[in-house]
Amino acid sequence: MNAPPRSRIADEAAQRADWFWTDFLPVWLDRVQDPEGGVHDALDQDGVPRAEGPRTVLAQARTLFVLSHLALLSGDPALTGMAARQRQFLARLRKAPGLYRFAAAPSGVPTGEPLDERARSYDQTFLILALSTWNRLSPSAECEAEIEACWQALATTLTDPATGLLLEDDGLADPAAPEAPPRAQNPHMHLYEACLQAFEMSGCREWLHRAQVVRATALRYFLDEDSGTVAEFLTSGLQPLPDPSGLRREIGHQCEWAWLLMREVELGGDPAMNGIAARLLGFASRHGFAASGPMEGACFDAVSAEGGVMEESFLLWPQTEAIKAHAVRHMAGEPGAGEAAQQLLCLMFRRWFDGRPAYVNQLGADAETLQPQALTRLMYHVVLALTEGVRARLWPGMDRAGNRPGEEKP
Repeated sequence: MNAPPRSRIADEAAQRADWFWTDFLPVWLDRVQDPEGGVHDALDQDGVPRAEGPRTVLAQARTLFVLSHLALLSGDPALTGMAARQRQFLARLRKAPGLYRFAAAPSGVPTGEPLDERARSYDQTFLILALSTWNRLSPSAECEAEIEACWQALATTLTDPATGLLLEDDGLADPAAPEAPPRAQNPHMHLYEACLQAFEMSGCREWLHRAQVVRATALRYFLDEDSGTVAEFLTSGLQPLPDPSGLRREIGHQCEWAWLLMREVELGGDPAMNGIAARLLGFASRHGFAASGPMEGACFDAVSAEGGVMEESFLLWPQTEAIKAHAVRHMAGEPGAGEAAQQLLCLMFRRWFDGRPAYVNQLGADAETLQPQALTRLMYHVVLALTEGVRARLWPGMDRAGNRPGEEKP
């Protein structure tokens, strides 16, 4: 039986993915490499590295994940070598067992700034994500011990024993004090992601259990049952923020949570998570995407819990999270989800990449550039969106023989 004809959007998505793997990614990887070690945190609007300023652990850890993830998928020894170099630099940011400073000088030595010495729970989650992926690529007892040390640091030094919620950083003395920063859902979401990745990479079921505990704790406090959304912040006393920001919902995070919940189910977790994911995606579908204008089809930065647009701007990363969610829904057999992923992928490349030295961070309602820098940490989002689409057979990717997924090997 002949295969059904490919649609125009499927053809464009395939061409865009080919361009990304073949043309864009190698050039980008070359540009972000820092001669002193690690990677630059950003490229400017001309595609030139921003050499000044410290190197954040967030950008370094996410880049180690990207390189290790792609090396595992492709078998490319050049990517493995780059990942090894990145792993060596990342170790320079370690300040205690399992704890890494927020930022260091380009050489990797401390900057001397007190805030740069803080270990933030958000950043620490990406150490587990990156190191568990690197350890699958290049296993060692030393790395396995460091992954466990990162977990223990998060579970003790960076956890509030009264609630089980993550602390902002290791400098916070009293998280319940009125002057303490708001409690954020984002570190919990990424620790959930890191634990799922550690389970997939190692096969150790303790990581799946840890993921489920983190997820249950986060949703206990941050899931808004009335709207079917995840709140971004709570007060230090665990109440909704009193001003309109308490109703603020980031569509990218609704999609990202949904993707993770479906991933847990796929990895053998609780099937009931599919129901929560469906509610999150239902809210996002109803309220989260521009219906007209130059940015039609793009994912808004933020809406209210009631569905009104709060920020008619468009960061790059929420587009990637919507693509990932569409791809997983496509693999689950949902009609139209695959084409939705392909359409958003093409829109992402047209608006954020085309005609630019690299990419931009944020666009406005008329597709004007609001934030022109190409933040290195965003490549984690872009690569995961691309590779989830490859896994769903929505566009081509890299494999060990250089063939397209689904093509017959010679």
